[in-house]
Amino acid sequence: MISSSGRRVLGRGSWAESTRVAEVLRRETVGGVLLLVAAVVAVAWANSPWRAGYASMKEARVGPSSLHLDLSLASWAADGLLAIFFFVAGLEVKREFVAGDLREPRRAAIPVLAAVGGMVVPALVFVAINLTTGDGALKGWAIPTATDIAFAVAVLAVIGTHLPSALRTFLLTLAVVDDLLAITVIALFYTASLTLGWLALALVPIGLFGVLVQRRVRSWWLLVPLALVAWALVHASGVHATVAGVLLAFTVPVVRSDAAGGPGAGPGLAEHLEHLLRPLSSGVAVPVFALFAAGVTVGGLDGLGDALTDRVAVGIVIALVLGKTIGILGTTFAVSRLTRAELDDDLAWVDVLGLAVLAGIGFTVSLLIGELAYGPDSVRDDHVKIGVLVGSVLAALIASLILRRRNRTYRLIEEAEARDDDADGVPDVFAHDS
Repeated sequence: MISSSGRRVLGRGSWAESTRVAEVLRRETVGGVLLLVAAVVAVAWANSPWRAGYASMKEARVGPSSLHLDLSLASWAADGLLAIFFFVAGLEVKREFVAGDLREPRRAAIPVLAAVGGMVVPALVFVAINLTTGDGALKGWAIPTATDIAFAVAVLAVIGTHLPSALRTFLLTLAVVDDLLAITVIALFYTASLTLGWLALALVPIGLFGVLVQRRVRSWWLLVPLALVAWALVHASGVHATVAGVLLAFTVPVVRSDAAGGPGAGPGLAEHLEHLLRPLSSGVAVPVFALFAAGVTVGGLDGLGDALTDRVAVGIVIALVLGKTIGILGTTFAVSRLTRAELDDDLAWVDVLGLAVLAGIGFTVSLLIGELAYGPDSVRDDHVKIGVLVGSVLAALIASLILRRRNRTYRLIEEAEARDDDADGVPDVFAHDS
């Protein structure tokens, strides 16, 4: 935020930050496409004549039973592969708050508050709809609170080729805060039983990992075993194992200190590890999780109708489509009015509306919370999957209708400016400078 008397809502970030955001969005777009393909394959396979094979694959157990790690492949995908996703998310969160534009409280205010509103309102909508449902329905209050950044970015990349960069930056920073809040929710509210001894032991490999990365040690044969031991101990403690990925990420230095002890020597190890692991996260870990998690046997239109009569599924759909929109747009609008901030000149409030609807695409973390809330492969978990899929598709379609029209408007503006530049013989960049 910066001003009329100062202040703007969703203003442009710094040049360095805008460049980095563009790079991240390009990588997440590929991951979003792979995620979409994996989800479609899972749903098609689970409703095909070969669905028994799909179920057998999910239930196949792998791992040493002596260490209590003889888990199903579906559990390995949720507990193991998603730890990589949360490690990368943790690196991104730390980078934003240490060296990114979010280190400035005035810039951080809007995306942080919007992310909070975008989680609180959907949760309240879900609770209101399921208040009298009973049978433990309220355990799923957090399911519609998460935004799937890979899916959302993939949709935005297809429909938003001419949308302002400030909107794209807002989406990513919103998702960063959303990830941090989702991680906190999982750790605090979806830990069924806690064994403090194992959790205390987990601090040892995490601490050693932190010492090594602070000294910029990159040897995989040291870091990977420590990460695996930390993951196994957190898993044994009862805390969801993906939290280990976040704790490890928070130990990684974001900036490298110079000889005088200042942060002037360039980027830290976090940037290196993020570049190394993001393709593995978005290209392998998340799509494989989607392959195992998204496969729900619908049972035709009758089965779909039955699922959508369950208040849990209805609550998820309404919370994703309406709750997210009201939470993000309402919070952003309220902050702008309370602080007398003005929208950036490149944007209109309908752009923020489209982005708020787009944030209703909840998939990866929503499916994970659904499994934690109701148990994998339960009837209610199947209804959760249908609710998440239907809500996410509706949010994507509605956002596409809004943002495609806005994209056309911005394209026409750019073409008109280009014609004016050709007529004047002055490049647009110099025209603005003058």
